[in-house]
Amino acid sequence: MEFHGPSTVDEAVSLLAADEDARCLAGGATLVAMMNADLVMPSALVSLRHIAALGGIAADAGGGLRIGAMTTHREVADAAGLDGAHALISETARAIGHPAIRNMGTIGGSIGHGDPQADYPAALVALDASVELRGPDGARAVPAQDFFVDYLETALQPGELITAVTLPPSPAGGFGAYEKFARVEGDYATVSVAAAVAMEAGRCRYVRVALGSCGPIPVRAEDAEARLAGTALADEDVAAAAAVLRDACDPVDDVRGSGEYRMMLVEPLLGRALRAAAAKGGAR
Repeated sequence: MEFHGPSTVDEAVSLLAADEDARCLAGGATLVAMMNADLVMPSALVSLRHIAALGGIAADAGGGLRIGAMTTHREVADAAGLDGAHALISETARAIGHPAIRNMGTIGGSIGHGDPQADYPAALVALDASVELRGPDGARAVPAQDFFVDYLETALQPGELITAVTLPPSPAGGFGAYEKFARVEGDYATVSVAAAVAMEAGRCRYVRVALGSCGPIPVRAEDAEARLAGTALADEDVAAAAAVLRDACDPVDDVRGSGEYRMMLVEPLLGRALRAAAAKGGAR
């Protein structure tokens, strides 16, 4: 196995394009574990650690946010100035694993793996985020909702790597919340719910919701959001939206819970996430 430590994105892309069996090494939390278990055997590792352009969190003039692919979970969790709905991404990062994992893992490495039980995918879909990619044919941006294609499968093409995640401006008066049910602290979610909400005069003016661990990709249903819009997020409104979301789910049975159990968790977690986001707005 060869090991490469490029210092620029272009150099990394060239190395990946030259060897279809090469893999990017970001934090390494998942890749190294898979290599140790003989689940993957890359011919080369392309470390992204020394590419300065892939790090950092920066706001743009329009109120959007750009998070470099090599930004660690801890840096996302501790980032100052993530206000409104953007705070959802920090809250999500704080729910990932344990301190050692958050210190090592990166946002690009996490979403590039495409695991539907990971924390970031649902949050990025709820925030209408985009994923920036760079490959032999240049740069492109893919909406998060389209980036996750299937179980452990993403829109990444051969020779491409993730350079950043971008978030649009937070909706006026918007706030986010992330609710995660797991067997033990630090585990993958049995079910997770990411919600971005804006309230006005006690009514829901804006809402985006996505579920994690309920299918091969994050589950979002615009009909469910339409059912919540204009309501006070009462129990009956949450129940109606949860019913729509459950119809869009395709959960598996595994050690973290059966598909039936996961479906039972959707409504209570959805209610918690929506009301937590709405309460943050009411506290301002």
